[in-house]
Amino acid sequence: MKKEIFVSVFIYMIIATLCSCYKDKGNYAIEMPEEPQITGLDTLYEASVGDSLIITPTISGIDPASIQCNWRIDVPEATKPETNHYEGKDLRIAFGLEAKRYRARLTVTNKVNGMKYFYNFYIQGTTAFSRGSLVLSVDHGLSKLSFIKPDHTVQANIYEIINNEVLPANPLHIHYVKNQFTGNTPLGYWIISKNGGVRLDVNNLKREILKPGTLYDNFFLAPPSIDVDNLKTYPQGALLGVINGKFYAGATTTWDQSATYGMFGTFADGDYELSPQFVITAVDNNFTIIGFEKNKKQFIRINMYGSPMYFGTQYTSVNTEIFDPADVGMDLLQMVQVNNTDTYAFVKDHAGKVYELKFKANFSGPFLVTANHKKLFFHQEWINADTKMVASRIGYIYIGYQNKVFRYNPLNQQVQELKVNLPSSVSLLKLDDDENTLIAGAGGSLYYLDIQLGKDGELLHKIDGIPGEVVDLTWRK
Repeated sequence: MKKEIFVSVFIYMIIATLCSCYKDKGNYAIEMPEEPQITGLDTLYEASVGDSLIITPTISGIDPASIQCNWRIDVPEATKPETNHYEGKDLRIAFGLEAKRYRARLTVTNKVNGMKYFYNFYIQGTTAFSRGSLVLSVDHGLSKLSFIKPDHTVQANIYEIINNEVLPANPLHIHYVKNQFTGNTPLGYWIISKNGGVRLDVNNLKREILKPGTLYDNFFLAPPSIDVDNLKTYPQGALLGVINGKFYAGATTTWDQSATYGMFGTFADGDYELSPQFVITAVDNNFTIIGFEKNKKQFIRINMYGSPMYFGTQYTSVNTEIFDPADVGMDLLQMVQVNNTDTYAFVKDHAGKVYELKFKANFSGPFLVTANHKKLFFHQEWINADTKMVASRIGYIYIGYQNKVFRYNPLNQQVQELKVNLPSSVSLLKLDDDENTLIAGAGGSLYYLDIQLGKDGELLHKIDGIPGEVVDLTWRK
């Protein structure tokens, strides 16, 4: 009997508990703590190295006496991170970091209840050289470097002034290398000559000390001599190209701030000798190289599998009745590519006649080279191994001949002379980033030409004062 009473009481208690839970509608009056309201805090600040950085946000919504503010700048290379931590409602410091982009955070603490609120932003360190153009020129046989400020003021001989030495002779290229896969992280400037080169710090234009400062030092095992045919920049922030007839590419398998990042290992193994001209094709961040073997006179394939691998003519030729990519039988003079698809090669036969070859190459599999056309080029005198030529993404090819610049449409062979008067022969043709401006170098001047839709190369502005003759140009914006 007692057991039955106990069971009945237990069941009653369960029912009472469930009923009480059912009646609880969860309608509670909860008072949330007041959140601070932050105004006047941007997402990005620029700070000149050595100058003051002052950030003064306005904080409302909480009693000012209850607020504690902490600032943190994340500096990966710092041995003591706490040295870049600050307290106070405002951030007022002398910016002594490098000209890099740093993550930063403001932490606002409500001392009454201990609640913390986080606000993230970035600080971009800058120097006098953070924006502007660098121009490589040759003056009476001497290589010269000039810096062009955003206001178009020219600082000539800037390398000699800063480094107290002269550049290597026979200049070829100047490259601004940056890692496009890490937010365009600046990695340096490379000034390349026929038999060497130097790398400069992007912040102060001094020759690198921590990283390899010369092209010779940029090899893990340098060859006895260096004969540069052509070097270009790789989107991951390294150089690649033809040296001593072989194909090299800088290592990109480590941290891009490492001293060994971008250094050359062994060249792509194979029995070949390359022409200087080549194009880099990018499809879904897979990079392949179209080159030309000058002894066998054939287009060749190089794939980037961490390091460059030479595959030669391991591809299928299509439309060989037009021409055979694996057996061209002529010498390559120039080669350009339009928007990673159509490649135009200008070749010369034994009689000295210049032909235009159009083809498409797929080196990502299936491995095909498809010939599209072979035409006798109608302006034979324009094309030689030194012709200045650049192709736009929309299909135009710009060609410099003597003191004139022409816009050539290879689809219909239409040619138009651009409206610019140059005092001397074209020594440089380069497209601006948006491809609405064509930059022509002639003598000691740069000519910025308007080539956007409906424009025919009208002069936008001109920059004078470059010593000697312009060779190459790069910039940071």
